Amino acid sequence: MIIEIRVKNCFAFDQQVVFSMKADMRSRKFGTNVFSESPVNILKVAGIYGANNTGKTCLIKCIEAIKLIMANGELRLRSNMFIENSICELGITFLFEGEVYSYDFKYDVDKKEYISEKFLKIQKDQYGNEKEEIWLIKDTEKQVYYSKDKNIEEMIPLFSHSKLLCYSADTTWFENLATMKRIIMTFSSRIDIVNMDNIPIQKTIEIMKNKNDLQKKVVDFIKNADLYMENFEYVEESQIAIKPGDENEKADEKALDIPELQLEQMRLVSTYKGVHVPSMTFDSTGTKKISALAGYIVKALEQGRMLIVDELDSSIHFKLTRAIVAMFNNELNVKAQLIFTVHDINLMDCKRLFRKEQIWFVHKDDSGVYLYSLGDFTAAQGVRDTTDIMEKYRKGILGALPDPELINTLLEINGNKREEEDDEQ
Repeated sequence: MIIEIRVKNCFAFDQQVVFSMKADMRSRKFGTNVFSESPVNILKVAGIYGANNTGKTCLIKCIEAIKLIMANGELRLRSNMFIENSICELGITFLFEGEVYSYDFKYDVDKKEYISEKFLKIQKDQYGNEKEEIWLIKDTEKQVYYSKDKNIEEMIPLFSHSKLLCYSADTTWFENLATMKRIIMTFSSRIDIVNMDNIPIQKTIEIMKNKNDLQKKVVDFIKNADLYMENFEYVEESQIAIKPGDENEKADEKALDIPELQLEQMRLVSTYKGVHVPSMTFDSTGTKKISALAGYIVKALEQGRMLIVDELDSSIHFKLTRAIVAMFNNELNVKAQLIFTVHDINLMDCKRLFRKEQIWFVHKDDSGVYLYSLGDFTAAQGVRDTTDIMEKYRKGILGALPDPELINTLLEINGNKREEEDDEQ
């Protein structure tokens, strides 16, 4: 599970920001929203609010960059365009197999090289004091090199800087480096990142092909999300009942408009009042998005995965987004995590749904981009568990709220029309 994300000079973020999934155990409210395993207490869910173009999606991109770095994937990372510094700094603290680890790296996007990397194991003693066990330090700026595997320490400067050390070296000769590689590869493989405007449908298709318990749970989820749907299934091509021309129709949104998967998508069939129809051409945009998202949600809950969703409320009814959040907060969820960006203030409910530290904000002004939690506000500032948070947010007290001046556009349009009318006369 993700415990903390650290970002500096990446995308919209120039100064360092910290996104934390640590639970504040001074509050006992909604204890089921917290996963507790010695030595940490981790939030199961976090929602991130903010105006358009402030940095919410940038935070998701940073998490994606961390996942790709740990998985040795093709990196998509950009430094902040407003400062002359090409070195991005990223870090993550996470729980894996009952142990807490921390990994930080600096990457030069111009040179495409890792300037430094530092991997730690974090332990707590009986008194709650944290102790860091260093496994690896590779710092080419300060010329500092350390490895728990002493037989590789002197060779570290000789390895390529274009990859992490564990992907450059033959880890079969270095026990701790091999363990570190297994940890970061396995952990990163458990993170799923979804943009609601471009959801890959393939995960749901693969699940639907197999008649098993997981497939039944996906079907139940989709049926429960669409009260008018009687069934949802993956059928043989000969069973698809469509009219001439239907096979050429495409989805209204990019979410399901993937040419190489179009035939398989047509085999996803919904049933309404006994009539079987291809989901791709007959279901609403919201239902299609739910169908695509269903595989990710069910698999996350079943297998204890981390699901990161950008714009969770896009085309989905507010009661449904609330239900999805409630599923992850539920006591029956023991290891899955959900982190999402959102605009719907109906979810901003600390009376029935969230702990304060589960609600986050991204705020942008002329000085920079800020990331902070509702938990940072105190009772002395008028923010309690019983406070009407939605009303506070509407009034702009919590920040991260757009202040649109659309009336100026309307006045300008009307002004231009009057000028044109005067000219014609």
